[in-house]
Amino acid sequence: MNTISIATRPIGSPQPEARSDAVWMRPLRALDAWFSTPMTPQRIVILLSLYLIFAANWPLWLKLERMAGAPSLYMRSILLLGVLNACATVAILAFTAWTRGMRFVWLAMVLVAALSQYYMLTYSVVMDPGMAANVLQTDAREVADLLGLRLLAGVLIVMVLPTWWLLRVRIPAMPVLRQVVRNVLLLAGALVVAAIVIATTARDLAPLMRNYPQLRYMLNPTASLYSTTVTAVRPLFARSKKLIPVSGGAVLGASYASAKKPLLFVLVVGETGRADHFGLNGYERDTTPQLAARNVFNWKNVHSCGTSTLASVPCMFSPLGKNAFESRKDDYETLLDVAKAAGLGVLWIDNQSGCKGVCDRVPHVSAAQGLSADQRKQLCDASGECRDLAMLSNLDQRLAAIPAEQRDKGVLLVLHQMGSHGPAYSKRSSAATKRFQPECTTEVLADCSHSQLMNAYDNSILETDKFLGATIDWLKAASARYDTGMLYLSDHGESLGEYGQFLHGLPYSVAPDVQKHVPMVAWFSTDMEQRGRLNMGCVRADSDAPRTHDNLYHSMLGMLDVQSPSYDAQLDMLAHCRS
Repeated sequence: MNTISIATRPIGSPQPEARSDAVWMRPLRALDAWFSTPMTPQRIVILLSLYLIFAANWPLWLKLERMAGAPSLYMRSILLLGVLNACATVAILAFTAWTRGMRFVWLAMVLVAALSQYYMLTYSVVMDPGMAANVLQTDAREVADLLGLRLLAGVLIVMVLPTWWLLRVRIPAMPVLRQVVRNVLLLAGALVVAAIVIATTARDLAPLMRNYPQLRYMLNPTASLYSTTVTAVRPLFARSKKLIPVSGGAVLGASYASAKKPLLFVLVVGETGRADHFGLNGYERDTTPQLAARNVFNWKNVHSCGTSTLASVPCMFSPLGKNAFESRKDDYETLLDVAKAAGLGVLWIDNQSGCKGVCDRVPHVSAAQGLSADQRKQLCDASGECRDLAMLSNLDQRLAAIPAEQRDKGVLLVLHQMGSHGPAYSKRSSAATKRFQPECTTEVLADCSHSQLMNAYDNSILETDKFLGATIDWLKAASARYDTGMLYLSDHGESLGEYGQFLHGLPYSVAPDVQKHVPMVAWFSTDMEQRGRLNMGCVRADSDAPRTHDNLYHSMLGMLDVQSPSYDAQLDMLAHCRS
């Protein structure tokens, strides 16, 4: 008789699947057990600093590798800057080495490091105080352009392990006095090690930092923390916040007494316009057909005051000029204050992230303000961002709202563009303007081919050309009632992959010319030319002369015929062309 043997296993033994899961989970459980090991906050600070040096400083390591080439040349620099960065991070975190309430402070530090690394890797920016100021003044629409799955992945790669660890680690209680002593010793130890390294390697360190000053702003997270702190604290100590008046004595010139019509002048503040991508300047693509058809005046050799909106726009409207503006200790009134004091109506219309303080003392509105539902549907997207053409909507009504006493003398309108603001260049042009295809449609510009990136950016220049053409047409239609004119000048340029750099905002001293070389275009009605006594042949012959943002304040006073003690005829680029 055949018998059947039945294999048995002890009661409670795991199922085969469970055994497989246990093997698979064993490393994670071991890691979790280590993460749960009690640690003093001082040890946590040291380990966290070392982790950030290895996990969040790849932009710096890659930069050093590209600079030197051979490992024998760059490994010493990596080791040197790694030790100094670790010492600096430990010194900063020593102030947080307490047994209670610090977990989320440490997590915030890791988040800052992860975000900084992502943007340095993706756009080749550095975290200097200027970049920190730009970040702090960025609005929600600009932030939305920078978000994406790649950003999420980049942050998670850096944050997963320290988050798991910091949420699991046990921190034993410790008397306050002992914590203070340990924190002081930790801080002192970090500073001593840093001092020894600097003293013994100054021969290598000094030339490296002198020749490549941008490296100091790639140390992560110390550069981000330093720059953000400087940006937040500097106004409290370096500036008295006193407003220095420059509008005293401003009066309207003789042309107003003899003019048959009031003045209407539009100043367009461009955004992220590169001079070398304007067809008017000889670019191989015809990106400015509307301007070319409207008899404009074009200056080819113009350079900005800064490489970001925050740096350039206040400087453009200041009477001080770049050098004096950057070294000032007080705030000064601007071109708009002088025009208003002279008796002109002034209105700032903004399609950007604000006027950076320039329009605070004059009437100002957003481009979307007052648009009807149909206008919003036509000119704005679901996020509320509107194309620049929205600034021309309801413009007659906006003019009519200016007090008649001012309007009857003249009006200065300032239109602040969204222009070619990146990285979402494809969002800056309408479907009808997208002549160059295919476009780059991702915020990670390095993922696009060079031709796709150029197409998206050049389409945004075409949109600016369309907007400026429409502005001139509106002024032509208003010429029966006003003497009209327009000046367009971009605030800064843009890097589009040259030298591996994208966007803008690099320190001016190391920024490439493409971030500083900007377009400038003017248009005048015939009556405006006669009113200003302009020799148009002289103006056209001046197109190659070097100009900067320093010329804007004084040239605008000349074009508006506003007499002011702050006016400098030598900086008025049209003064020598007036008969």
